[in-house]
Amino acid sequence: MCYDDADGTAGRREAGPESPSRRAFSRLLLAGTGLAALSACTPAQSFTPSGTPGPTPGTGTGSSTPTAAAAASTPPPSSSSAPVPESTTAAAQAPSAASPVPPSAAARPPSAAAPGPQHSLSDPTSPWVIVNKHRPLSPATFVPPDLARPAVRLATSGEAALVNGTTAAAAERMFAAAAADGVIITLASGYRSFATQRATYGSYVNSRGQAEADTASARPGYSEHQTGWAFDIGDGSGADSFTPQFKDRPAAIWAKANAHRFGFVVRYPWMLHEITGYFYEPWHLRFIGKEAAADMRARGIGTLEEYFGVEAAPAYL
Repeated sequence: MCYDDADGTAGRREAGPESPSRRAFSRLLLAGTGLAALSACTPAQSFTPSGTPGPTPGTGTGSSTPTAAAAASTPPPSSSSAPVPESTTAAAQAPSAASPVPPSAAARPPSAAAPGPQHSLSDPTSPWVIVNKHRPLSPATFVPPDLARPAVRLATSGEAALVNGTTAAAAERMFAAAAADGVIITLASGYRSFATQRATYGSYVNSRGQAEADTASARPGYSEHQTGWAFDIGDGSGADSFTPQFKDRPAAIWAKANAHRFGFVVRYPWMLHEITGYFYEPWHLRFIGKEAAADMRARGIGTLEEYFGVEAAPAYL
């Protein structure tokens, strides 16, 4: 029970005859009594490890309002719109002075540590050239200097049966390996010139409108097919070509599991159209080299944009 002993009468009530030693002892007792009373009358308050006041015992609730000191110690919201992962600690967010992380190291794309030689991301003769809705070919009318017809089963003719020399050699090895596993893959569409792509895109616009055309066909000068580094595959049965159901055909299943061994990736994976700009195309393969393709697969990276550290391109600028 708490009581008010401000005048000290309670302490003096127990004191005996006045003497210097007893008066000193009484003062000590009085001080101790006051401290005990103060301690007993001060509400208990617990704190969580974060410094935010916890529940007062006996209140029956776990919620509380942070004190001014706790609020002052809370960092202000970041001005960046990017969310910080919940598992990221303050120590992880801000490198210590003892071991600073150079900004350039934090910004390095995964491909910077890829095995094998590095290549240009803008030169159309480079196996790493990135062509998307933000990155047109330069020049727009580029023609690969080494177009060749690979010795593989064809489901097309004319310029569409061509790819560049490096891609042709890799395709021959891949198609042969698939055949050895009992899977027949066909080359359904290879190189497309600027003029052909203009006609192809135009037909989509005329039949579906430009907005829908932009989700299914590249504008002229923005197509990977024009580089010679990409081609579309078909299944030996001829079924489900250029449809979403193609993913279940033996050719698509085999290519998804094995194409990296020959330097190819499925360029437009499932549900990554907000990065690549195109809906799932299990038939569209792109050559980037065996080292990079295997590295992408090992790291579980689905798009060239993420792997090479360039911005997503969901729509034309």
